[in-house]
Amino acid sequence: MTQTSNRIFDEIGRLMNDAAGAAQGVKREVDSVVRSQAEKILRDLDIVKREEFEAVKDMARLAREENEALKARIAALEAKLGGGSEPPTAVA
Repeated sequence: MTQTSNRIFDEIGRLMNDAAGAAQGVKREVDSVVRSQAEKILRDLDIVKREEFEAVKDMARLAREENEALKARIAALEAKLGGGSEPPTAVA
């Protein structure tokens, strides 16, 4: 009777291990499917990645700084020429 009990417990233990391994495999598969579907949805929504957003933000900042520098340079040149907002006349 003892050998039969041990064999039954061994089989139950093996069955539990197999079930746990199968459950882990199913979990990995579900995670993979959910991740790929989420990525597909985000691509379809045309959402930008943070790195792309930061790059464009930096480009806009640099363009604003350059624009301000050019405005200051134009103002200095206009002041040097007589400060008018008059357009320059063509010399023939």
